[in-house]
Amino acid sequence: MALNTEKDLKMYFSTKEVADMFSVNESTLRFWETVFPSIRPKTTAKGTRQYVQKNIDEIRVVHNLVKVRGFKLEAAAEMLKKNRNGVDKTTEVLEHLSNVSKELSDIKKHLDDII
Repeated sequence: MALNTEKDLKMYFSTKEVADMFSVNESTLRFWETVFPSIRPKTTAKGTRQYVQKNIDEIRVVHNLVKVRGFKLEAAAEMLKKNRNGVDKTTEVLEHLSNVSKELSDIKKHLDDII
């Protein structure tokens, strides 16, 4: 069996690492866990949170609704209950558009440097 270099090798992420990924405070993540049970990470015997990719995907959706689109927590939770597939698709599209925008900005900067 060949080594899969496409997969991330890290399985667990700390609260600080996840908070840094989304530019939010660690306390924000801990609070979101109380409102959105689907992002509740595993904990060690000492109580250290260990986020897996599934938790991070859930946080990405919540972050999009709350921080990017400006929904209140209750409205975001309700939206997830009513139309989970639509919210997931919207999150993917917005993330893709953000990546395309960043790539275009990088290309523009590169072209400006050449000229």
